[in-house]
Formats: sequence, C-alpha cells, structure tokens
Amino acid sequence: MKLFPLLRQLLELGALLVGALLAVRFVTGLFSRRQSMYRVSVARQVQLLFWPLLTLAVGLPLVWSAGLAAPLSAYEWLLTGALAALVLVFAGPALVLHLQYYLHNQATTLCFEPKKNQLEIYENDQLVPFSRQDVVRVQWVRCRSRRFFWSQYSFLRLHLRNGTTLTLTSLLTNLTPVAEFLRNTHLQEIRRWWCIL
Repeated sequence: MKLFPLLRQLLELGALLVGALLAVRFVTGLFSRRQSMYRVSVARQVQLLFWPLLTLAVGLPLVWSAGLAAPLSAYEWLLTGALAALVLVFAGPALVLHLQYYLHNQATTLCFEPKKNQLEIYENDQLVPFSRQDVVRVQWVRCRSRRFFWSQYSFLRLHLRNGTTLTLTSLLTNLTPVAEFLRNTHLQEIRRWWCIL
C-alpha cells in the first residue's frame, strides 16, 4: 500500500507546478508588451509540452513503481503494460513533433508585424531575402482534431519563386495570424492527424 502516499505526493507536486506556471504566466503577461520577433523560447516550449510532460510525470512513476514491486501476476503485468502504452500514446507523438520542430527551427527568427506589412525570416541571424510577391504558394499543415496533445503543433511551408522552401513551425509562435496575413498568396490548408515535417 505504499503506492497511495506516492500518488498523493505526485499529485501535490503536479498541483504545485501548475500553480507556479500559472503565476509566472500571469506575472510575465502583466509586464510584457506585444512582440514582433519570434524565436524558439522556453515559454512557448512549456506551453506546447505542458500536457505531454504532465502525462509522463504522472504515468511513468506509476509504471516504474509497479515494475519495482514484488513479483507481479500476469494480470498486474498486463495492467502495467497497458498504462505504459497509454502514457506513450498520449505523450509520445507530441514529444517526437516537438523534437523535430526544435531541430528545424532552433536557428530561425520570425519578424512579423502585420500592421506594418512586415514578414521577415532570419536563418542563423541572416535575413532570407524575399518579398510577398516571391511567395508562389503557402501550405498550412494543421491537425485534424483539436483534442490530442499534439494538436497545437502545425507548420507553414512557404514556396518561393526561386525554388526555395521556408518552413515555420508552431514552436516559434501561433501560426494563425501569419497564415491569415498570407491568405492572398495561394494559401492551401492541409489537415493531418499528425503534422510531421
């Protein structure tokens, strides 16, 4: 019966982390101004990874403690395996997408100011030269469902006249305003169950 005190401690820790994150978000929201430069930031990563990491924080210790327990029956092993599979099904796809998006956009900076008609993309602090007239078409790949942990992951692919393709992921910012800004450049919305690059 050592499982219940461990579960209580995990839930208390989870509640404490949620409270701390909400307090930090509230305080930073009070003192921040609207930005026009977007990079891969810790705040954005925490926002996207909150539920997958919470699932891992709650599920994996239970699986680990069950694996360390006294010899388990076949039924208990089945339940432990089902719990481990459930944790991986919920958190795994989001973690894979996050890693892929991070590796793709870690050196990307998006300068976006729609009121000034400004959209610039920097790779390794070097401006990628293009204008809106150079954009032949834009693909906006989004998740079909809004209920999965990985539903917030999406990307925009800008196809330029010279054959270059620029990809902006949701790790930089919410891409909806950028897609609306580019709606007159042959915007093609694609829905997938899993928005892998």
